[in-house]
Amino acid sequence: MSQSITLRLLGALALTVSLAGCVSQSVKSTSVPSVNGASSEVAETLLLDVGIAVFDPGLENYDEDERVYPEVRKAEARYMPNLLSEALQNSGAWGAVRVLPDTQQITDLMVQGEILYSDGEELQLQITATDSRGYVWLDKKYTGNASGYSYRMTTRSTFDPFQTVYNTIANDLLQRLEELRAEDRENIRVVTELLFARSFSPDAFDGYLGENRKKHYVVLRLPTEGDPMLDRVRTIRERDQLFIDTLQEYYVSFDAQMDGPYQEWRKLSYEEAMALKELKAESTRRLIAGGVAILAGIAGASSGDSTTSRTAGQVAIIGGGYLLKSGLEKRNEAQIHVEALEELGMSLEAEITPQVIELDDRTVMLSGNVEDQYAQWRKVLEEIYATEVGSLALPDDPASATDTL
Repeated sequence: MSQSITLRLLGALALTVSLAGCVSQSVKSTSVPSVNGASSEVAETLLLDVGIAVFDPGLENYDEDERVYPEVRKAEARYMPNLLSEALQNSGAWGAVRVLPDTQQITDLMVQGEILYSDGEELQLQITATDSRGYVWLDKKYTGNASGYSYRMTTRSTFDPFQTVYNTIANDLLQRLEELRAEDRENIRVVTELLFARSFSPDAFDGYLGENRKKHYVVLRLPTEGDPMLDRVRTIRERDQLFIDTLQEYYVSFDAQMDGPYQEWRKLSYEEAMALKELKAESTRRLIAGGVAILAGIAGASSGDSTTSRTAGQVAIIGGGYLLKSGLEKRNEAQIHVEALEELGMSLEAEITPQVIELDDRTVMLSGNVEDQYAQWRKVLEEIYATEVGSLALPDDPASATDTL
């Protein structure tokens, strides 16, 4: 191999290293879309209530190579629904918007989310929204990228780094809402009430709802207005909603406690993500440079016609070996950053573990975390309902009921 070939290899080395140096990019600015408001005023009785279930943390199918910290994900699954709730409330187009422990609560519109990816730099959510009739409003993946500007103190006091994601979801739901006719809204409200009634008394409220070919609920007939069992169900439902409202205080308090350490974790996670990108790019540059330098050195040492060319080749081999070693060391350094993030995640979990909450009702003491408390509360409601309607006879055949509520 001639000296000219060696020079061409070194030229290719310079070009490769130059190209490898261009792979690290980050978002330089942030722009948050506003939450849209309702285009027209709607009667209060037609405002739909929204339930946002605690998100699925997405820990079942993630790749082991991903930087996923279960402790953080579980906390995020409780934290993010409240941010979405605030965005929906800002539109002024909905009834009550509540964060729920799970999907067991029956509401006009149920929103569910799964965290697909979250590392402080990028957020990916899979969001589905289904009304009580069974119509799917949304089934969509949302992605947002944070910028370094988002983590400055002045910005963090105004917007979440991924506020764009929550505002976009809120606007998409509002768009679907405004496509509904007034009779559609009324129908959703009725179906919700009948589903709730049937969940407490299947026998008494059997036959009022049916399903069409697409498995959507349709109202077949309505109970008689003033039906004592319906009145009991409405009372039970009011109690259930009041309890859910008290849970909102828990979620708000949880978010307040989590916000400080979580924002710091995300800020550090963002910085670590940027550092990892740069380290991997530099490591790649050094490994490529080392490999090409060794090849060039071997060529010069083996085929050179003079002592000078052979010496240059040996120097290239030594230099290439150093670059390879340096590149591997950079990758080890990147692993140290990953381990540091894991320690941060464990620390965060320790700081934001939900406190035991005890709610003293007239007849029962609820304890445990919020999910446990709600499960206990549902059992209490079932007992209250059974006691209150125990002396009541079942209503007449639904076929003879009137069609007004």
